[in-house]
Amino acid sequence: MDYKICKKKIYTTFVGFGLGWIGLEDLAQALHDAPDIKNKIKIYWIGGPNKKWSANSYSYIVKNFPNLWFIENNSTYYSFFSKNDNPTILKSSEYYERYIKGYGAMGKDFKNYYGGEVKMGDSPTLFYLMHGNPNDPTGESWGGSFEKISRSAHIIIDGTKGSSEDIAFCSLIEFRFKGPKLSSASQKAPFYMETMHKKDVQKWEGYYLGDGNYALQYVPKNAETLNYKFVSDIPELNGYEGKLNIVNLWPGKQNPTDIQLRNTWFSDKSDPNLYDGKFQGGKAISKWKNEILLDWAKRWDWLK
Repeated sequence: MDYKICKKKIYTTFVGFGLGWIGLEDLAQALHDAPDIKNKIKIYWIGGPNKKWSANSYSYIVKNFPNLWFIENNSTYYSFFSKNDNPTILKSSEYYERYIKGYGAMGKDFKNYYGGEVKMGDSPTLFYLMHGNPNDPTGESWGGSFEKISRSAHIIIDGTKGSSEDIAFCSLIEFRFKGPKLSSASQKAPFYMETMHKKDVQKWEGYYLGDGNYALQYVPKNAETLNYKFVSDIPELNGYEGKLNIVNLWPGKQNPTDIQLRNTWFSDKSDPNLYDGKFQGGKAISKWKNEILLDWAKRWDWLK
């Protein structure tokens, strides 16, 4: 199955490490246009919510480039800015008053962002290059420690029936439908899925695959009971609703439709002892939080 990805032209000369702070559209397009770069790049990607918003691009990459050198950090990074009750770890909420306030124009302006709260969820990609051996994702690093994974969780669901099975967070969920035949495949189909997140209704577009087959891909970013509804002018696709039980372990149990990966794909450690509260692998980075923040404090001191 070949899903459409970002259409803007990307000219790349990627060599070495790429630090992924956002969605994967540009990377997917680059690999599509110049697949030979796959052996010249190493990607450290902050997934989680970014994976949710880039389900189609992630699907394209993982299915077509399973041997890409790729760190998929879906939850470890959360621990750097999460509310941690450990009294020995510096509190992000106190850091501004102790190390930033009054330190030049930058220190003054910092208060305008999150009220001075230190929230640096994407920064572990940079920390990974600052301390540790970046060629060894399984080693100790300021940016976390990761384990090899041999598969990416991929679940295909009949959209008219739903599923009662537990599904791992950050799994690639693919809803399938049968409907009328359209004139061309791989076009955006006239249907979408609505999901409710707190008071916000989010919409996710589906695709026509050809020969009367339709699909929609979705990635849940955390453990939850996910309520969804399909909306379409096409009767065969309209009105189906249900809920999915998303559980807090990636990649979770094996599925026959999982996407097989080579030995160059890494993700959050699944050891229960490394969970930081609900964050899988979180302690692989929270253990370095004091060291990182005190190192950063030295740089603020230059502006005093």
